[in-house]
Amino acid sequence: MAIDSRESDHRAAAVPGDGGLPLLGYTAQFISGKLTTSRERYDRYGPVSWIRVFGLKVVTAQGPDACGEVLQNRSHAFGSGAGWSFLIGPFFRRGLMLLDFEEHHLHRRIMQQAFTSDRLAGYLEPMNTAIADGMARWPAGGEIRVYPTVKQLTLDVATRTFMGAQLDVGADRLNTALVDCVRAGTAAVRFPVPGLRWARGLAGRTALERFLYPHLPAKRAGDAQDLFSALCHARGEGGEQFTDHDIVNHMIFLLMAAHDTSTITLTSMAYYLAKHPEWQERCRAESRAVGTPTLGYDDIDKLVSLDLVMKESMRLITPVPGVMRKTVRDTELMGHFVPADTYVSVNLYGVHHLEEYWPDPERFDPGRFAHDRREDKVHRNAWMPFGNGVHKCIGLHFAGMEIKAAMHQLLLGYRWSVPADYQIPLDWSSLPRPKDGLPVQLEQL
Repeated sequence: MAIDSRESDHRAAAVPGDGGLPLLGYTAQFISGKLTTSRERYDRYGPVSWIRVFGLKVVTAQGPDACGEVLQNRSHAFGSGAGWSFLIGPFFRRGLMLLDFEEHHLHRRIMQQAFTSDRLAGYLEPMNTAIADGMARWPAGGEIRVYPTVKQLTLDVATRTFMGAQLDVGADRLNTALVDCVRAGTAAVRFPVPGLRWARGLAGRTALERFLYPHLPAKRAGDAQDLFSALCHARGEGGEQFTDHDIVNHMIFLLMAAHDTSTITLTSMAYYLAKHPEWQERCRAESRAVGTPTLGYDDIDKLVSLDLVMKESMRLITPVPGVMRKTVRDTELMGHFVPADTYVSVNLYGVHHLEEYWPDPERFDPGRFAHDRREDKVHRNAWMPFGNGVHKCIGLHFAGMEIKAAMHQLLLGYRWSVPADYQIPLDWSSLPRPKDGLPVQLEQL
């Protein structure tokens, strides 16, 4: 079966594919993440094919050429907001990722004022303090579960850096609200049945709004250096500024993005460093060579080995494994006709696991990214965990800074390990997370 190429267009081929099971299609595989982590469709149909999910025909883009063509969007045919709205629109409405074209360009220009080098350097001090305070509560030794422990740490970092204050109460409620909003995107029942994912996501969105709106007047009036204040005072080239609703929408999205993706990356790095103690010791030696218990802004680039580990961990366990788009007009993708109003799923995880570009792709090998190899340069779209094009993650430098600051303190304070035969069991139903929380044996140094 194939998407109709339409009699009026003889230049473009039809998109190959199949609808899967009657009524259900590939919905179960989509929700579980099996479509993302398998290359079966890529081998069967090539880089562009279609499936049926939630009763909709969805075109899938796989491989660096197809994914790059959609994300770079030179044709201006692929809308990000329209694509994401179906999955997460009610929970992250009008976040930067859900805006398009001129409106997105304006909002991104204003928001960029919150991510300048000076701003990033200013965020590092409260970030280091939150990390140190959080790790001070960790046990001196024994078993911990990395994912929930790090998730609490990154929430503390996000609230201290974004809000300018530590949450003494309500942190668990905020964490639950963010998790519920994220997981609602892959809900099988997509209307608010009490107790199910969609309803919990809507309740989470309401809780986040109730938490943020009361802080706006003080942030507008003050001159604090936290990210919330930066958004309140940011101006575009023509003096444009965000409305209160804009700020809350962007804060909810940024809290989620900084909180979840950093947690996933730190967890995957902890896993691979536990599995490969030689790399853990190599990274620890570099952190010790820095000579300070916390990372300074000028120290970030000194952690070369840690940077390699971070990149390889993000390749193997891509924090955002796929992104969504929707065509705003008839267009072509890799020579295939794609009609207007078609959802397009872009598989970033799949790009990072193609042996055509990554030799022995399932092997942990941070040296791939070293200057003498640079396997990520074999194709300009071979490695893109932060996306690509105009919607490339605006907070990528913030994320790298947070991850390295946390790992620096972790490496100086602890050594950790897992059994030799342990393999991390991942749940891919929304964003990747370990089903068992990643238990490790911790030893304080």
